[in-house]
Amino acid sequence: MENFLEQYGYIALAIGTFFEGETAILVASSLIHQGLFDAPYTVFFGFAGSFISDWLYFTIGRLNGKYFVARRPKLQEKLAPVRRFFDTHKIQILFSYRFLYGFRVIIPLIIGMSNLKLSQYLFYSLVSGLIWSSTVNAVGYSIGRFLDIKTTMFEDNIFFIMLGFASFGLMIGYAVKHFAARKMHVVSSDSVGD
Repeated sequence: MENFLEQYGYIALAIGTFFEGETAILVASSLIHQGLFDAPYTVFFGFAGSFISDWLYFTIGRLNGKYFVARRPKLQEKLAPVRRFFDTHKIQILFSYRFLYGFRVIIPLIIGMSNLKLSQYLFYSLVSGLIWSSTVNAVGYSIGRFLDIKTTMFEDNIFFIMLGFASFGLMIGYAVKHFAARKMHVVSSDSVGD
């Protein structure tokens, strides 16, 4: 694993943050103290992958989102509270959406369907992406240094590590989903029949 990370670590990090985000940058930054990654490059490549991903979904929303939703009344009905929530809390969402685990695709799509100017989205995606990448990098580095994480730990315990990350992500996603649904005044399908 060390040979792979020495040769392709930053490329793997950018690809990982493009598709998922937190897990890739946490793994990379937890190995900084072992000398396999450098903090500034980890922040940059983690940011780059997520930035490209955000802009891909934003562009899809901008170019085809409104047309796609307009042809699907049920989807339009489900997205209405999300759009209202975005319109009401635009600045907060633009600064924090990278931290909202589980909303990594839908938020840039919704932003793309909004009337937000490209220059505004560029500014907020740069600032929030760099804050996100730096923060997650610092957390991963601290955990890696505190627990003295080595590549062999990932190799020997990959199943448990992925299970732990997935469980943590699902727990955060579930909490955020219910918080957002309550703020948007949407009845969750989990609470129907209570």
